Amino acid sequence: MERQALLNIESVSKSYTGKAKALEGVSLTIERGQFVSIIGSSGAGKSTLLRCINRLIDPTSGRVEFDGKEVTKLGKRELRQIRRRISMVFQHYNLVYRSTAIENVLQGRLGYKSSIAGILGLYTEDEKAQAFGILDQLGLAEFAYRRCDQLSGGQKQRVGIARALVQDPLLILADEPIASLDPKSSRAIMEHLRWAADDLGIACLVNLHQVDYAIEFSDRIIGLKDGKLVFDGTPAELDAKAIADIYGTPYVKEHAVRPQGFSDAVEADVMAAAGVA
Repeated sequence: MERQALLNIESVSKSYTGKAKALEGVSLTIERGQFVSIIGSSGAGKSTLLRCINRLIDPTSGRVEFDGKEVTKLGKRELRQIRRRISMVFQHYNLVYRSTAIENVLQGRLGYKSSIAGILGLYTEDEKAQAFGILDQLGLAEFAYRRCDQLSGGQKQRVGIARALVQDPLLILADEPIASLDPKSSRAIMEHLRWAADDLGIACLVNLHQVDYAIEFSDRIIGLKDGKLVFDGTPAELDAKAIADIYGTPYVKEHAVRPQGFSDAVEADVMAAAGVA
């Protein structure tokens, strides 16, 4: 079944200094329920792109359209409404560590609350049940009342994902969600995000340094270099040349499981470029 477009980015550029561009003319479309990874070296513009989408920063030029509305032209009230459906998962979790896991998850509902209700922490029984249900789905039910400063890194990130899911988003933006985690925790986080795309129909746009996980988990991979989009294709199309173009260095395969369509010839090219074969 053909997916519907959810996010359209047209010729988006961002300059912080007025001269050097963190993003330059980036255009792409994300479909509903699609899992898309963005790869590229540090400073390639990955985080800037995510923050332009939900307008944590404003693009210098270009157009961002989400769910039929042009985000770049919205006022504060309309932008707040749009952000309800665009949740974010952060590299360093952005949790309130003195609060419990369930309290942090419920903060995902603040966009639906009045200022007074938010300050007082007034949540409905349905919202509390939803938050507990998501924690249970992510394997954290027994930690619901544990302070977040007592959780491991992987558990903290699962709380971050639960907080994102309780927003009822159409899109999750994940900015280096596994950069600080060990391989076992990294895989668990990627599996939870993949579940959100497959079972809940939530589009996921995930910044990654780990090319192997991008190949394994993504429907599609975007490559950025010096603020420009230099690759847009399937994992099977991400061959040794494409990787070298994005990073300027050969790719050393580590944890990836070869996806369907990732041919022996492509794998041989990748290994050869890495000096293995």
